[in-house]
Amino acid sequence: MVNDDLELRRSQNLRQYAMKQALARLDSEHPGAKPEAIVVSVCAYEEEGNIAGVLEKMPTSINGEPYTVLVVVDGGEDRTAEIARSFPGVLVIEFPVNLGHGVALQVTYRYCVNMGVKYVVTLDADGQNDPAEIPQILAPLLNDSTDFVLGSRVLGVDHTSDSIRKTGVRFFAFIMNRMTKSNLTDTSTGYRALRVTMLADVVDRLRQQQYQTSELLITCLKRGWRVSEVPTVWHERNSGETKKGKTWMYGFRYARVVFGTWWRER
Repeated sequence: MVNDDLELRRSQNLRQYAMKQALARLDSEHPGAKPEAIVVSVCAYEEEGNIAGVLEKMPTSINGEPYTVLVVVDGGEDRTAEIARSFPGVLVIEFPVNLGHGVALQVTYRYCVNMGVKYVVTLDADGQNDPAEIPQILAPLLNDSTDFVLGSRVLGVDHTSDSIRKTGVRFFAFIMNRMTKSNLTDTSTGYRALRVTMLADVVDRLRQQQYQTSELLITCLKRGWRVSEVPTVWHERNSGETKKGKTWMYGFRYARVVFGTWWRER
């Protein structure tokens, strides 16, 4: 037990050190930079073939409002960070080592809380989400009808070809609806708009280094925040392969997070 506790503390300390290094580099690259009230965050791990295409499609404004693009590069050995930095105005938080997608999202949330941001939109770096849809995903937050918006591929159009994963989307939505007494169609989407005051309430409760989508959603629902959906179109990734692993293993790990979070927050 003592050795296990020591290993846990060591891992946590190394993770905190890596995050501090990344934020210090951001400060050195953009001294005194303050993001707009709206931040669009793209978490990326070895997506050099896709990140430029995503950033090129970013709208000039969101419902007439300026916004800041934040790319969180989760380590890796390719040119993802270099390419993101080549786009004017894009802020880049680059981890020196791979920490996990959940950690990259948590850093995004804490950055937005600490910098006084009002709303944050998250989307994938692989080209499956169309940045042109950001205004419609954010709109329910701007009119104060919700606190958490899910971009649903079930309500919209899903052009991806993995039938097993499509079945999994519906299966986990069914399970999570039963757990939380909700009526949602896509509980595993990474295309989301979030109220930052909500994130300030829940961020200290988030634990997952991976598969953090369900943890965030269940925690927010259990704490009484309003969640809604808008239709979205999902595309095949532009290039490369998914980093989520084999479908059956992804499903097993995702289920473990779902049931673990529900048990913790019940």
